[in-house]
Amino acid sequence: MSGVEELVARDAVRKLYAADGSLWTEDPELAAEIARWTGWLPVVGEMRREAAAIEAWAGETMTRFERVVLCGMGGSSLAPLVFGEVLGGPLVILDTTDPDAVNAIPVDGSLFVIASKSGSTLEPEIMEEHFWGATGGDGSRFVAITDPGSKLAARAAERGFLRTFLNRPDIGGRFSALSFFGLVPAALAGIAITPVLDRALAVVERSGPGASPSENVPLQLGAILGEQVKAGRDKLTIVASPSLGPVGLWLEQLLAESTGKLGTGVVPLADEALGPPEVYGPDRAFAYLRTDATHDAAIAAIAEAGFPVTTFTLDDPTAIGEQMIIWELATAYCGAVLGINPFDQPNVQAAKDLTVASLRAFEAAGTLDDVDPGSVADALATAVSGKSFVVIQAYTTPDAASEAALQEVRGEIRDALKVATALGFGPRYLHSTGQLHKGGPRTGIYLQVIADSTSDADIPGRPWGFRTVIEAQSRGDAGALRETGQVVARVPLSAFADTVRAALAGKG
Repeated sequence: MSGVEELVARDAVRKLYAADGSLWTEDPELAAEIARWTGWLPVVGEMRREAAAIEAWAGETMTRFERVVLCGMGGSSLAPLVFGEVLGGPLVILDTTDPDAVNAIPVDGSLFVIASKSGSTLEPEIMEEHFWGATGGDGSRFVAITDPGSKLAARAAERGFLRTFLNRPDIGGRFSALSFFGLVPAALAGIAITPVLDRALAVVERSGPGASPSENVPLQLGAILGEQVKAGRDKLTIVASPSLGPVGLWLEQLLAESTGKLGTGVVPLADEALGPPEVYGPDRAFAYLRTDATHDAAIAAIAEAGFPVTTFTLDDPTAIGEQMIIWELATAYCGAVLGINPFDQPNVQAAKDLTVASLRAFEAAGTLDDVDPGSVADALATAVSGKSFVVIQAYTTPDAASEAALQEVRGEIRDALKVATALGFGPRYLHSTGQLHKGGPRTGIYLQVIADSTSDADIPGRPWGFRTVIEAQSRGDAGALRETGQVVARVPLSAFADTVRAALAGKG
């Protein structure tokens, strides 16, 4: 039975649209819990009805500001990042605790949007404190996006924020692109959200229970993703036309955090430079999102070599909304095929807890505990072609120069070892692919790249600054990975390229 046939036999489309959790489990209690996380589907229609009012408010608000600065992580930042770069607008994203990045944010002329579903996530909380101090506590320069009853909602009321948007609480962060979390920052950046929602709503309406399975694109995609994982092709290489910017990063979070658990899952790989077919192993599949012919020849060669390629052509930038709901639906169906709950994140808390422990230790001793750096050479020596994936976890300033240098080394690792590779900036990836790293396939090799800088940015009311936070986060994630038996090596940025190249030369 094919994946589509299995989903049809399980009445998957009707159950998803009816918020029936029995699609993912036979346990009635768990099914009821899962059903509480399907608000991302009806919210598309709700937001379409509110779109004009949001656009009007945003337009009037931005007559007083030069730019929007979004302070958020993961599901609160990646969709706005995509909207800002694909559709354009004065939108600055701060989703790192790197002090140099924090200090580079312009304060004068900025409207600060603090986005946090729980309202108590560490990073947006300390970003708020930093900029609250920098603006002299001017609540008219702050907007909150959060869930009802959160600490952020209470704080925004107390501090007199310009406005607070209360999102539906039944939407997980990674599924929140087409809710207030994605759309309010986009509207503030001058992006017309109505056509984006029109495209998304059309998908919702034509992909429901009345649709033919053979023409139900999200159902077909979800089945393909699940079948590929079961067939050993769990490394989904996401290729996107240049005009689609960081859409691969958004897809990484959606797929990794939703499916990377119970030792299985889609391992999404964004922004890996395309190579000839011979550098790829039998664990690879490809998703190609195109607006032009930039990658057509390379993808054609890969497909001709026998690698599965799923292609979507976007006829207009607003089709990004269409793609977002297609992939959200497909991810939910993929979870059903794999037998996992796509709406939880059971392994994320471990790294957070270890980070908090490190910060408490710093408060007591004035210094962070030492951590075993491990060996890059030993780590890479464990790589198995066609099975392993190497993840570069960069706790450095996420600027273009650093990314280009890291991407160059990433390509050298792939070509030398014939393994899949990924690159994530910390702590962003902790809220994205971090769940998969701890809960997904135990075939990862993790290389943490640590900044050489000692600069800092203050956090009023805290006994430590941003430098201590990001160093604690790197230690916390290394500890969480090692607790699951995975291979981790840590190396300073200044030594990273030479260390890796020496290790590759030794392996050769």
